[in-house]
Amino acid sequence: MAKEIGVGVIGLRMGRAHLVGYQKNPNTKILGICDTDGEILEKTKEEFSVSLAVKDYRALLDKKEIGIISVASPDFVHARQAIDSLEAGKDVLCEKPMTASVEEAKETIAAVKGTGRRFMVGQVCRYAPGFMLAKKMVAEGDVGELFLVESEYAHSYAKIQGVGNWRKDPRREPFLGGGCHAVDLLRWIAGDAKEVFAYSNHKCLTDWPVDDCTIAVYKFPKNVVGKVMVSIGCIRPYTMRTVLYGTKGTIICDNTSSQIQLCKQGNFRNSPSFASFPVEIESHNVSDEIAEFVECILNDRPVLTNEFEGAKTVATCLAAVESAKTGKPVKIEKVE
Repeated sequence: MAKEIGVGVIGLRMGRAHLVGYQKNPNTKILGICDTDGEILEKTKEEFSVSLAVKDYRALLDKKEIGIISVASPDFVHARQAIDSLEAGKDVLCEKPMTASVEEAKETIAAVKGTGRRFMVGQVCRYAPGFMLAKKMVAEGDVGELFLVESEYAHSYAKIQGVGNWRKDPRREPFLGGGCHAVDLLRWIAGDAKEVFAYSNHKCLTDWPVDDCTIAVYKFPKNVVGKVMVSIGCIRPYTMRTVLYGTKGTIICDNTSSQIQLCKQGNFRNSPSFASFPVEIESHNVSDEIAEFVECILNDRPVLTNEFEGAKTVATCLAAVESAKTGKPVKIEKVE
């Protein structure tokens, strides 16, 4: 008989996708939920038939039958809740970004090492079918040698400030909070960036305490140049459009389309030709992410999107924030 792992979920807005993923998984059982909002707590308790519904996440940690904790709360409390969960003997799936600072990332790494528990960061672009196919094409040489990679996080936060205005909190840097999707995706495909230069401005969400648009240019290994654009005030549909330029072709993809495009050099008048490849639309494929984490636990496999991957993405994002503030190039801190 397959082992069944008890699960607790902290934060029920982002956490709802986690609950769906655990509900689908034959090896997990939802035993507890937590949210500071009583209304969503009661509604979710009824929807998922959960007996334990609490406002203080520490009540979940006291329940020995819970083996996995999903931390799906606002960014700036991830570190405290993840570390407390690890120290309570739980394996942790932490939503992106892993932490709000590099120092917190280091503290989380130390907690994982000290407790011996498993830890996964929810960098969900790595589970989006279009991006997975794009990475496979790059690895198989379909576009030759990469020379330029670019991605974007284009999203309007004007009417989604979050309960308690947590997205508007000055502790949340948009380039980290949302832009970590695009940054992590390029890191996954092109490797760890070494340096960044960035510009930012503040013209759309003028009553917000942080810049709402940033463009960052990164130096990736093998002399690959990268660009990331993050806007939380733009007027357009949500997307993470990504273009991967190689010496033999170009891949154009995003997380909300049912196909990706591969452009290769054509034979007619030296014009390019396009081929389209169908993909499922799974913009936030949390269920497959959860399935992978559970498999790692049950089969004693290493977690690929572990604490070090999460910390590297945090450092890569925050280096761009620093560059935009100082007007100078910034070396990306190594987190090991």
